[in-house]
Amino acid sequence: MFADPSPKAADLLQRLKAFFDQHIYPNEERYHGEMDAFRRAGDPWQTVPLIEELKPKAREAGLWNMFLPHPYEGNGGVSNLDYAPLCEVMGRVHWSSEVFNCSAPDTGNMETIERYGTPEQKKQWLVPLLAGEIRSAFLMTEPAVASSDATNIQCSIRRDGDHYVINGRKWFSSGAGSPRCRIFIVMGKTDPDAPRHAQQSMVLVPRDTPGVTVLRHLSVFGYDDAPHGHMEVLLENVRVPVDNILLGEGRGFEIAQGRLGPGRIHHCMRSIGAAERALELMCDRLRKRIAFGKPLAEQSVWHERIAESRCLIDQARLLTLNAAWKMDTVGNKVARADIAMIKVVAPNMSCKVVDWAIQAHGGGGVSQDFWLAEAYAHQRTVRLVDGPDEVHRNAIAKLELAKGL
Repeated sequence: MFADPSPKAADLLQRLKAFFDQHIYPNEERYHGEMDAFRRAGDPWQTVPLIEELKPKAREAGLWNMFLPHPYEGNGGVSNLDYAPLCEVMGRVHWSSEVFNCSAPDTGNMETIERYGTPEQKKQWLVPLLAGEIRSAFLMTEPAVASSDATNIQCSIRRDGDHYVINGRKWFSSGAGSPRCRIFIVMGKTDPDAPRHAQQSMVLVPRDTPGVTVLRHLSVFGYDDAPHGHMEVLLENVRVPVDNILLGEGRGFEIAQGRLGPGRIHHCMRSIGAAERALELMCDRLRKRIAFGKPLAEQSVWHERIAESRCLIDQARLLTLNAAWKMDTVGNKVARADIAMIKVVAPNMSCKVVDWAIQAHGGGGVSQDFWLAEAYAHQRTVRLVDGPDEVHRNAIAKLELAKGL
């Protein structure tokens, strides 16, 4: 069923691969050079010249906002199934997604505003986000509670006349470090006494609202992930108009479920791309290195790992494509088990393949001379973002047990 991409996807994929060959792979060293220069100057939270230089080229090539399954004012219109191989290619170079305006958390935020926002909210925030003029952040996780259970969220959203007053502390707020971040989607409680899944709401909070303080960035395995970062944010008596609420009071959990489905599968698509590249690097290294009188590629232990990697990658890819197809045909809610399964399978698979590639590179594998250490940090993180493995396994098990009732 998924042996070949659709004609639309095949055309986009051909153009995307050509763009990577011409503009992304040759500029990987330049990107890191620009970021290193920012860090040496003491401020990595800056707009990257290379990214801004490549964005117009991507738009001209028709490779823009491909993540959006439902067209909005000429943007998007690429199904989840067709987007899967495209997102996989972007997963090979972690910073490339922004070039095509397809990077997290903006993709999830744009889909959220497109699906749940009012016409006024779309005009103010979705339009500039789709144009790549600004960036955004999603503020859900909190340091004081186990945020894998969204009903634990303690951030207070209290109505005061024509405004909401927001108080809380968030962390791992991805995207909040970008100098171009202009809007936060904040999840908090509007009614602590309501039924468990009706206590939460989501509101749009402009980044420059008084009372918003970005306290610090949180590194991941020592990486700052600048310039978008993962930030700790303090919200102190932040006032926004009641018109900034998404969908209505008590609808936050519902929105979160709708938002996280596409975000989760996008992570999985990128994980497959990272694993595919890691396998290529592994094989290349094993062909070139001699140990105990013969190439490493001729030693049986590596035959086992190469074969296992190929099996794991292809299994994960098929599971991802199946989940994407179901999202397109029966909707995210019906596809929730498939989304949960791939969210468990893909990052675990990618961690294993990248880890074997690191092993094949010896000491160099854990250094900054190769892409692999950075890739492992990203893939290990994906096992936590948008819900940890344990939450998804729990959801899968409950759905299975319910079949016998």
